[in-house]
Amino acid sequence: MCFLSIFAFSGQALIPETNIVFLELNKMKITFILNDQVIQTEQSGAGTLLDFIRYEANLRGTKIGCREGDCGACTVLSGTLQQGKIFYQSLTSCLTPLANAHGKHIVTVEGFNLPGLNKVQEAMVECSGTQCGFCTPGFVVSLGGYALQDTHPSQDCAISAIDGNICRCTGYKSIERAACIVQDSLEQQDSARPLDWLVEHHFIPAWFRDIPQRLEALNIPETAFPKTSGRLFVGGGTDLYVQKPDALPDLPINYIFGKLSKAPIESIGNTIHIQGGATATDLMNAPVFLEAFPRWYEYFKLVSSTPIRNIGTVAGNLVNASPIGDITAMLLALNARILLQQENGEERILPLRQFYKAYKTLDKAAGEWIAEVHVDLQKDTNTLFHFEKVCKRTYLDIASVNTAISLKTKGNLLLEAHVSAGGVAPVPLYLDKTSRYLEGKTIQTEMVLEAIEVLQSEIHPISDARGSAAYKRTLARQLFMGHFLTLFPETIQMEALV
Repeated sequence: MCFLSIFAFSGQALIPETNIVFLELNKMKITFILNDQVIQTEQSGAGTLLDFIRYEANLRGTKIGCREGDCGACTVLSGTLQQGKIFYQSLTSCLTPLANAHGKHIVTVEGFNLPGLNKVQEAMVECSGTQCGFCTPGFVVSLGGYALQDTHPSQDCAISAIDGNICRCTGYKSIERAACIVQDSLEQQDSARPLDWLVEHHFIPAWFRDIPQRLEALNIPETAFPKTSGRLFVGGGTDLYVQKPDALPDLPINYIFGKLSKAPIESIGNTIHIQGGATATDLMNAPVFLEAFPRWYEYFKLVSSTPIRNIGTVAGNLVNASPIGDITAMLLALNARILLQQENGEERILPLRQFYKAYKTLDKAAGEWIAEVHVDLQKDTNTLFHFEKVCKRTYLDIASVNTAISLKTKGNLLLEAHVSAGGVAPVPLYLDKTSRYLEGKTIQTEMVLEAIEVLQSEIHPISDARGSAAYKRTLARQLFMGHFLTLFPETIQMEALV
């Protein structure tokens, strides 16, 4: 059992009857279970979960690395109670508002402590998966979170679970071998009693068994942080806490992460409704998109990392208005519409392509927020979708240029086309002229080459840290070719294009 000394906390009182630690700091009471201890604090919810863990709970195994969500040294698990079970996801605590821990089970590396090494730690030792050790807690937590999932389909999935963790020493192969050992062990798991099996086989401490009942007993209301006029909306904080970490604790904030009133993604007729607070992981795993677009999951593996996708919200990605936002490019190509709401109940629907007016300038009134994103997807039509991205490293990086396309076809004819590109203008760019040019055309090499000329007339890249303007024009051209080479391999050949 992980023992957490009560003397590690400031401004606290321990109530033996409830085993709740009170931190009397500010105004808002945030309640959650941290490893095996129930925590209640009045500290500002805008502070980061990382700082609370290290400086208030004095759990120093969670490391401070980049404070930008890149390195994974601060990875923890967040467990949500659903129908009597806890569902765990990894997240970067350096970008997570403390308020997002409310009602959750937060697990740090100390939460996996046993009298000896646990199974993940044993695998890391056996494979020499650690050198300096700074990153090791993050890897242990990520693999521990993988063990707590319901399914463990393959070694590739085990390795994928650590895609948000960076190591500067080992070259990764030793860590990947450790992940494979963990996977081999989990293939023997008893699906009828998974938690008991994990305890018996030294993956987790025995107190994990009691967490669902203990979390339910807290009886935490879902509407702990009501909407209030004039407040800043914060979801996962994945970009906001990079930009304004010092200013946020003093701002009035609405915390919307994990507080959806409906299913994150649902189909109503031919329209898919995506809640603004839905996460990138929700979108990545949405059955309706996976069924419609076979490579959908692969595209999302190019978007950030597992811990960031677990907390980054769709509305946050759109409102951030980054010219190279990946999800923004995808939704633009899907011809998405956004539902904007105000506190008085007024709402309006706007095509996403009209949302971006200039750099970081939106068609959004003060007090409006993105409640939903709508995508039409008719099952009886042949709709194709493809996403391409180039960045300085394949995974866990921001694009130099990205582009997406959706096409409705009938035989060899393009009935409808929507193309987007990022990194080639001050805004996420819907390529209106290129899209209109493609419509009604026969799929052939000449058409692609002519469309590239139209595309080049629409983009206006600049030289910056991610590449020269000329380089970005080349990328836009090549990635546009990539759409057609991938979607129509029997018709469009590389040799003919170049």
